Amino acid sequence: MASHTGALPSPAPAQVVRALASAVPADLSKSPIVGILGVVMGAGIVTLMGRLLTLGTPDLKGSLGIGFDDGAWIGSAFNVALMFIGPFTVYVGGLLGARRVLIFAASAFTLICIFLPLVHSYGLLLTALALAGLTSGTFYPLTLTFALRNIPLRFLPFTLALYATFVDGAVNIAPSLYGLVRDPLGFQWMFWIPAVLTPLMILCIYVGIPAAPAPPRKGPAPSFAGFLYASAGFALLFAALDQGQRLDWWHSGLFNGLISSATIFLLATLVRRMRMPNPLVDLPYLRQWNTQVLGFLLLLFRFSLLATIILIPQALAIHGFEANQIGPAVLWTALPQFLIAFVAAMLLLWGLDSRLLMAAGFACVAAAVILNAQLTSAWSAQNFYPTELLMGVGQSFAFIGLVSTIVLQAVFSGGLSKPQNALTFSAFFHIVRLLGGQIGVAYMTHFIAVRERLHSNLLGLHVEKGAPLTATALTQLAAGVYAKSSGLPAASGRAAGVLSARLRLQAYTLTFIDGFHLVAWACVAALLLIALLHKAPLNYQQLGFQDTEATPPREVR
Repeated sequence: MASHTGALPSPAPAQVVRALASAVPADLSKSPIVGILGVVMGAGIVTLMGRLLTLGTPDLKGSLGIGFDDGAWIGSAFNVALMFIGPFTVYVGGLLGARRVLIFAASAFTLICIFLPLVHSYGLLLTALALAGLTSGTFYPLTLTFALRNIPLRFLPFTLALYATFVDGAVNIAPSLYGLVRDPLGFQWMFWIPAVLTPLMILCIYVGIPAAPAPPRKGPAPSFAGFLYASAGFALLFAALDQGQRLDWWHSGLFNGLISSATIFLLATLVRRMRMPNPLVDLPYLRQWNTQVLGFLLLLFRFSLLATIILIPQALAIHGFEANQIGPAVLWTALPQFLIAFVAAMLLLWGLDSRLLMAAGFACVAAAVILNAQLTSAWSAQNFYPTELLMGVGQSFAFIGLVSTIVLQAVFSGGLSKPQNALTFSAFFHIVRLLGGQIGVAYMTHFIAVRERLHSNLLGLHVEKGAPLTATALTQLAAGVYAKSSGLPAASGRAAGVLSARLRLQAYTLTFIDGFHLVAWACVAALLLIALLHKAPLNYQQLGFQDTEATPPREVR
């Protein structure tokens, strides 16, 4: 990598300048800072809503008297709707413009979140959650489209830093936030917190995103049916992955039905695409090496987040800890992220290759999970504090490096030269983010279940009824609980229960150690993929310089 000593960047090749010129739109936001805030708030709010809903589902089920099987669809109603609206957003955003769709969707989302805690019917609850998912699902692809097409290039590093802070921070701050408001204010605030934040996002969008002119009506009308087939197919596939572990995968008729329906819809999408090309979609544009590798890297990054989303919370929950006790363990990942994100943005402005930033992030995450793999059954939240600080550094660097590399790929591959390219690019990564994330969750959930059974069986082989060691352990435990038991038989029964609980705790501890090692191997795979990425023609230091050179004519206008 070339060094930078403070001199002005050398002139870019002609083809790079042409790509850069096509990437800078004519109508930039007149209030880019406000627009940036709207962009990052949109991404953060939908992430926070999803995490709060996951944490608050047990309380919601208890309040409404919902059973296990029915309660399993509460989170699915929201997340499947998020998945459905992703591809469809390309159609709606292409016809109406990002600004108009975002303002309408955010307003509807706010109203739905206000009234959600007042719903006491299971059917109406699922309907309201689906509507909340449909409206908030527009935030990710359309705000990213705005960021790529309306923010001056010199602001992009700080935009990406704030974007990473809001998204990653929302994941890690949600347990502490929910634990803070649940007891004094009630679980209903898992809906009202997003309702309080979204109006500020609407204001930022109204002020910071310019009103785009109506798209020209040229050529054939966009295919409504094509988008509907694609959205339905991905949504059904998401639902199958989300419910697979509970339904026992291929042994369930419902799971097979969801997979079959998804396959039919996606095949119908492919056939319709081949027979009737859609002017709002440019699928051949996605057939680029870096775009496809970055898609896999996004999937691996989402998988690495499971260390703080699933493994650490469950490792503490197995001890009986609740959200307010689990929250501090992952909160240490979120606390330094704003400072770390700012440092990452400055490194990009100083000319650091975004691929190196991403590689450093994945290396830090790998180191953190390897340290977490030293887990024992005696660990509490405090034992995770040092490793979570390192995890916070790694997640911030990896996410900012990943998103900044994606933006560079969009700039120099012509992704911003046409609206359909930007919409296709954003929708592709939105689908990978959601569907890839759910693939990771489904795999990790299945992995934990399988490994727990394996370790339970292996440990059980050493605890045989009548064996001297087993008998000694039961005798000692029975003596310890005899004083608070009704007699020797009751004490012996309680001792057997305590021994069984200890075996279960040890089995889960070994399982989570395996999970941390699995995340570490995912980070290694990400590092190998980063090495295969092609370098962008310009870095962010040169990009900002070129953008500054091109800015005065637009500012005079």
